[in-house]
Amino acid sequence: MNTNTANFPGRSITLFFCVLAALCEGIDLQAAGVAAAGIGAEFKPTPEQFGTFFSASTFGLFFGALIGGRLADSIGRKKVLVASIGLFGVFSLLTSFATGVQSLTCARALTGLGLGGALPMLLAIVTENSAAKQQSASVASVYAAMPLGGAGASLLIMLIANSQWRTIFVVGGVLPLLLAPLMLIGLPESAAFQRERHATATFRAGSFMALFADDRARRTLLLWASFFLELLLLYLLLNWLPTLLMNDGFTRVQAAGAQIGFNLGGVLSAVLIGYLLGGRLRNGATIVVFAILPLLLVLLAKSPSDFNLVAPAVFVLGCAVLAAQAFLYALAPVVYPTRIRGIGVGAAVAFGRVGSIVGPKLGGTLKAAGHGPSQLLMDLLPVVIVGSLCALWLAWESRRGDSTS
Repeated sequence: MNTNTANFPGRSITLFFCVLAALCEGIDLQAAGVAAAGIGAEFKPTPEQFGTFFSASTFGLFFGALIGGRLADSIGRKKVLVASIGLFGVFSLLTSFATGVQSLTCARALTGLGLGGALPMLLAIVTENSAAKQQSASVASVYAAMPLGGAGASLLIMLIANSQWRTIFVVGGVLPLLLAPLMLIGLPESAAFQRERHATATFRAGSFMALFADDRARRTLLLWASFFLELLLLYLLLNWLPTLLMNDGFTRVQAAGAQIGFNLGGVLSAVLIGYLLGGRLRNGATIVVFAILPLLLVLLAKSPSDFNLVAPAVFVLGCAVLAAQAFLYALAPVVYPTRIRGIGVGAAVAFGRVGSIVGPKLGGTLKAAGHGPSQLLMDLLPVVIVGSLCALWLAWESRRGDSTS
C-alpha cells in the first residue's frame, strides 16, 4: 500500500535538505581515508592501528543506526535526523584537535554515532515524502550526494599539503553544524509518519521482532547479508584504495584523483540506477550491476601499474560498487511498513556497518600479512560473489510481494 501522496507540498524542500545532509555525510564518511597520508606522516600508526582508526567511525555507525532507527519510529524522523547531523558535525570538528592515534580513534567513533543515526533517517524521510513512482529515484539522488561529498573531500586533499590534513575534519564539522539549524526550521516531518501517528490515539511503534513477522524474515536476513557484504567491500576500498595505489607506485595526487573518479562514477551510476529501478529495465539493470561487480574487481587487481589504465578501472568499479549500494538503499525502506520503517532501515544499515567495521580491519590485517595491492583485491573476490548472490536473491524476493503498508 502506498504511504505517499502525489502532491505533498514539501517534497522539493525535503529532497533539497536531504541532498545537502548526504553531501555532509559523504565528506565525513571519507575524511579518514583521504586524510590517511597526513595522519600517517604525523602519528606513524601501524597498519593495525590504521585499520582500527578506519573502523572506528563505522563502529559508532552501528549503534547510531540502531538507536536512531528505533527512536525515529517513536518521536519522528526529523528530530533524529537533525540531532544526528549536529552530533557528527561536533565530533568531526573535535577530530581536528586530536593529539595522537588514540584520541583520533575515539573522536571518529563518536562521529560515527551521528553518521549512523542520520543515514537511515535520510532514506526513510525521502521515501515517505515521495510519490510511489519516484521513491527509487529520490533515494538514489540522496545517496548519490554521498560519493559526491566524498569526491569533494578527495579534491580538497589534493589542494592542501599532507600536514594540513586536519582541514578535512574542520570542513566536515562546520558544514553540518551550519546545516542542522536550517533543517530544524525548514525541513518538514515525514508525511507518512504523521499520518500513522495520528491514525490512532495510542500510536505505538513496532518492535525489533516485527522485522521477522508476516513473512518478512527471509527478506530481512537477505537485506542484512547484502548490506554487510557490500559495505565491507565499499569501506575497505574507500579507506584503503588511496594507500594501496600509493603502495603500487602512484603519487598522492594520482591516488586522490583515482579516488575522485571512484566517487564520481558512483554519483553517475547511483542516479542512473535510481531512474532504472522505477521503470521496465529494473530487472536487467539489477542483474548487470551485481553480475559485473566481481569481474571489475578482478580487472582492477590485474591491471598493470599504469595510471592511464588503473584510473578508468577505478572509475568503472566505483560505478558498479555504488550502484549496488544505491539499489540496496532504495530497496530497504520499501521492505517495511511505516510503523517499523525506522527500525527496519536502521537495523539493515547497522548490519552494513558491521561490514564497514570488518572491511577496513580486514584490509589492515591483509596488508600487515604482506599482501600486495593486487593480492588484497583478489582476496575480496569471494566476498563480492556471495554479496552479489544475496542481493540478486533479495531482488527476486522483492518481486513476489510488497511488504509496505
